Amino acid sequence: MNFGYNGLLGLLILAGDVWAIINIFQSSASNEKKLIWILAVLLLPVLGLILWFFLGPRGGKA
Repeated sequence: MNFGYNGLLGLLILAGDVWAIINIFQSSASNEKKLIWILAVLLLPVLGLILWFFLGPRGGKA
């Protein structure tokens, strides 16, 4: 059962995507923008996460 680093990398990407989706839901962006960001993160896990981190909506609900 030699999983190597591929399993660990996959878990880190999954954790990052879940974190991004939770933060997208908590953002103050419109529902349409939230949907677009969530689809980007789900369809492009690594690229979507990177784009959201640098370009995504900031600030949560007060």
